[in-house]
Amino acid sequence: MKPEEYPKLAAVEDQMWYFRSLHAHIERALTRALRHGRSADVLDAGCGTGGLVIRLRPRHPDWSFSAGDLSPVACEIARSRTGLDVRECDVENLPWVEQSFDAVVSANVLSHLESPHKALAEAYRVLRPGALLVLNVPAYPWLWSHHDDQQQVRRRFTRAELRTALVTAGFRGVQLTHWTALPFPAIWFRRKFLRSDPLASEWRMQPWPIEMALRGAMHLEHAWLDFGGRWSWGGSLFAVARKPLAEERL
Repeated sequence: MKPEEYPKLAAVEDQMWYFRSLHAHIERALTRALRHGRSADVLDAGCGTGGLVIRLRPRHPDWSFSAGDLSPVACEIARSRTGLDVRECDVENLPWVEQSFDAVVSANVLSHLESPHKALAEAYRVLRPGALLVLNVPAYPWLWSHHDDQQQVRRRFTRAELRTALVTAGFRGVQLTHWTALPFPAIWFRRKFLRSDPLASEWRMQPWPIEMALRGAMHLEHAWLDFGGRWSWGGSLFAVARKPLAEERL
């Protein structure tokens, strides 16, 4: 992502409908996997400006958070916002020892890489046996638009591509769902037919009625997922997978 985009991201990350929903997806996945009241080590690999840690840390005081990002600008902002020792690092070469974490989260990071395989191998390395990997990536190569160019995205994923990459990396129990399903027709129309100022950032709050409508749509989407459903369409793909226990790898 371009350095000038990070301050814009930090300004809206705590309130914008998209990030509120993304962080809720991540929190659901983590709370289902990590035992309530037990300590857990969680890594945000590609943490951006630290919004995920800011949202989750007060709600889960038993979790210990670590974070890193490739961008020096993002790391500086995340340090000031979270107080963490945010590492400047590449997700393809993480500066943590093997089996350090009970969960690794990497949201909207794999899409910036030529190939996901090295990053997934690193996540696998730093996870403890039985631990969780949580990913979010943009969906559908055909949905490519000016936003992807602006954010320096290199690839969008199909469901089959992401599942294959995870299984090839050694992960098991892969669960996938699309999201932003309800507003997807509007997203598709805007991306494909409405011209935007190439210098204008997409990281901005919508007018309040639209923002509230999108938050409401996300509440409905989450309710369906909480009920055990899945979404088969949407602009983003959310994945949860597990590093197998030693006996499962035999």
